[in-house]
Order: sequence, then C-alpha cells, then structure tokens
Amino acid sequence: MKKIFISAAGICFSASLMAGVYGDTADARHAWAVHDNNRPNPVKITANPGQAPSDAVILFDGSEATFEKNWCSAGKPSTNTWKFVDGTMMPVKGAGYLMTKQSFGDCQLHIEWAAPTEIVGYGQGRGNSGVFLMGNYEVQVLDSYETDPSKSPNPNPVCADGQASAVYAEIPPLVNACRAPGEWQTYDIVFHQPIWEGDKMIHPGSITVFHNGVLTQDHWEMEGLTTHRFRRPLKPHATRLPLKLQDHGNPVRFRNIWIREIPSRYADTVSGGPGTKEADVLALRQKLAAELFKKVDTNKCDYDMVQNIFEVVSYYKTPEYLEACKKIVSGYIANMEKWDDAMLDSQKGKIMALQRATVTLLRNKVFEKCALSEKIKEISKKKNWK
Repeated sequence: MKKIFISAAGICFSASLMAGVYGDTADARHAWAVHDNNRPNPVKITANPGQAPSDAVILFDGSEATFEKNWCSAGKPSTNTWKFVDGTMMPVKGAGYLMTKQSFGDCQLHIEWAAPTEIVGYGQGRGNSGVFLMGNYEVQVLDSYETDPSKSPNPNPVCADGQASAVYAEIPPLVNACRAPGEWQTYDIVFHQPIWEGDKMIHPGSITVFHNGVLTQDHWEMEGLTTHRFRRPLKPHATRLPLKLQDHGNPVRFRNIWIREIPSRYADTVSGGPGTKEADVLALRQKLAAELFKKVDTNKCDYDMVQNIFEVVSYYKTPEYLEACKKIVSGYIANMEKWDDAMLDSQKGKIMALQRATVTLLRNKVFEKCALSEKIKEISKKKNWK
C-alpha cells in the first residue's frame, strides 16, 4: 500500500504523486483551503428517480393516512375540510386554506397539481389555487394553458403576475410552461425566507421555481407578503410556519408532496457565502490548526512533517507554530545538503512538490520569505530540473 499523507491544503495524495499546497489557503472569509480534506463532507442521502429524497418529509403520498396525519384546515386544526379523493387532496368550495400541521422555514418543496378537466370560467376563475410558503409567500396555481398573448384574441387572458408559477402579484414566470387542464403538473420550489435582525431586513429572501422541469422563477427576491389580495411590505415573522394550499373555489387536485428543510443561505458563516463572519472563520482556523499541531513532531524533519507543519501555519500562525516550522524546515534543508546526486534525483518529486507548496504559501502571504524555497531553487538550477 502506498503511503498516504495530507498536504498543506488538506488534500490526500500518495507519496508517489504530486503534493503540496493546492490553489489558495484559508483566508479571512474562508476557513478551509481549496480542496481541503479537513472540510466536512456532505451527509449522504439517496435520491432515486421518481422518488422523494431519503431526507425528505413526506407530506402526502397518495394515502389517506398521510392526508390525515399531516394536514388540517387553517383556523380549524381539528377538522379537515378538504377531502381525500382517489389518492389526491382537493378542496370543497368554501373550505378555505389547507395547512400542514408541521411548520417549516427554508425548504425545497415538490408538489404536483392538476386543474379541473372541465373548463369553467376564464382568467383568475379557471383552476385557481396557490402554494403559500410559510403561509405567506404565494406561488400561483392556475389553469394558464390557453393563455397565449401571441393569439388575437387571447384565448384566456390572465394578468402576467397572476398566472401559473408567478410569485403572485409580484413577478410573472419567465415562460408559460402550463400543461392542459386535467394533466398533472409539477412545481419544484427552492425557498429562502427573509433574514431579519430585529426590525432591520438583512435579506428579502428568494423563490426559485421549476414548473414541469422548466425554470420559471430564477432566485426571485421577494418584495412583499401575499396573504392578502395585494402585496404589502415585508415584516418580521416566525422563522418556521406551516405550508398552506389555497381553496379559491375550484376543484384543483394535489398529490405527491414532499419537503426538505434546507439551511438558510446565512447559516454558513465560514465558507465565504453571504452570511460569512470573519470572527467565526478565524475561530475555526485556530481550532483546526491546534488539532493538527498535536500531530507535529519537531524531531522528525522529513517530507511528511514539512507538509504537516505547512498545513498548520496555513490555517493559523502563532510563535509556537512558526518556531516549529522553522525547526522542521531547517532540519529538512540540512538533510538535503547531505544527499548525493542519486538521492536528490530519487527525491525529486517530493522536493518539487514542496517547492510548489512554498510558492503558494508565499503568494498567499503565509510566509514573507522561505529558506526552503531558496534552497530548492538552488538545487533545481544545479540539477537543471524543470
């Protein structure tokens, strides 16, 4: 088995492969280096075609059991005034909103719906319902199949910000991807709620929608709540609220509903995203450096130990770490000076890997100067290494 080591950027290499710091080191906005093997890997889930991901909450799978378990009438928690029909949920006229018994915040939502096969009415009166994220932010459900402004007269005129997959009363869909009445349609929605600090809004939140697999809302940043007919200014609310479906007097059917709770875009404070906090970045870098330094042995001045101490100081520098780095590097240089040409040639791959590491560390100002870099340049020139 080949010997494995961790590079200064935390990347795994075998001893026979190119090594060294890769790309950029950690900085004030990024706790980890590029390709850093110390960075936690994502949780593994299963995601099979046509099935909900393994970490999803199944809100309705076509069974009466999930209908009764997860849903209730808004305002009447003990009475469900929608009905279960042939594996679908649908409203009884006048039933009002149907809402989840569980509350959610930022999420990925999959929901399927079908407008009535029998066409009755026109415009907002045809197959009207709505998906209300957190009970407030509406993605419109409507039979917009025949809405076509290229025809004169338009077969079913609908206001642009009120047709299927519009963020209701705010923004029309990018395209009309609506299928015919009675056909099943899908919404795949990514929702991020507004972020507040007291009464100050830090970010308005956003909605992304794929309607029947087509992008119809591209990270739309919301302007207002739509629990009333017209939008009104955003204001603070609870960070978790029920999902609601609207009864608008039309027998719209719903099926196959699942939701995945996802982190806020502001939850990651160490990776350079919108919520990055330099104090959190620094604290994690200090912690990583301290943990890695426990494995450093200043009495071992070999290739692996040079890489190990480079990794430590690339995260965080203290007088103790720098003194250890100086000792290990000096010891490695002393060893190199004892090697004959055959030994140098046999170690060429590792030596040049260390040179690449020092170049990166110097470029990123982890070091102002480096004796190892100068020594390797001297040897490379003498040996005519490229």
